[in-house]
Amino acid sequence: MKKLLAFPLIAAVLAVSSCAKPAADESKLVVAATAVPHAEILDVVKPLLEKEGVKLDVRVFNDYVQPNDQLVQKQVDANYFQTEPYLKAYNADRKTDLVTVTGVHIEPFGAYSRRFKSLAELPSGADVVIPNDPSNNSRALILLDTAGVIKLKDPSNALSTQRDITENPKQLKFRELDSAMLPRVLDQVDLALINTNYALDAGLNPTKDALAIESSQSPYVNFLVARPDNKDDARIQKLAKALTSPEVKTFIEQKYKGAVLPAF
Repeated sequence: MKKLLAFPLIAAVLAVSSCAKPAADESKLVVAATAVPHAEILDVVKPLLEKEGVKLDVRVFNDYVQPNDQLVQKQVDANYFQTEPYLKAYNADRKTDLVTVTGVHIEPFGAYSRRFKSLAELPSGADVVIPNDPSNNSRALILLDTAGVIKLKDPSNALSTQRDITENPKQLKFRELDSAMLPRVLDQVDLALINTNYALDAGLNPTKDALAIESSQSPYVNFLVARPDNKDDARIQKLAKALTSPEVKTFIEQKYKGAVLPAF
């Protein structure tokens, strides 16, 4: 009889235990990011968030697709790696509705070469590699237009493509590759247009090594991004506040010395 009475008691205890969530889980915030500078900046805000009762778990990716895919699939709570034009292109392509939370920094996009010291030295028919995603593809072409290497139909069009090139006096030959691949092929091409996070990761110094670079007025701000269902979550709002804090601004200015610029 005692054994029979024990079963309901054990079952009740197990039921209560299975329903209870530890406080650590409720305070945990999982954020996807690329390594440099995003994950480095997130490391700076970890202690700030701990004081706010939020435990930050940063998951580092080396591409621009998985951080958004995993956010849509609710494998992560937010991500921090992309510009708004890139996000808009992703949402349009995947029929998703990810949203920006706050702008954090600007990474001036640059043109690099191991073979030449200036864009003027580029020979006729030079081999040029640019990103293959719509947003950064356009960004590369706009930078070359600004530098006077090519002319675009409308340089203000954030989704310009090679079809919009109206003048190409050097007859540059463009190839499109995944953004993460660009630093790896730099020795094999005449010119590579590289996102600053990948340039930094490859040991390049954008302010010294780039033959052309975006100005501080670049509209390509990197954002903290979430889903419509969790963008107002208190943990994400605390992260947004920490990412735009004086501590982060000082870190960006001292660590990257102009290669990355605060956007707040």
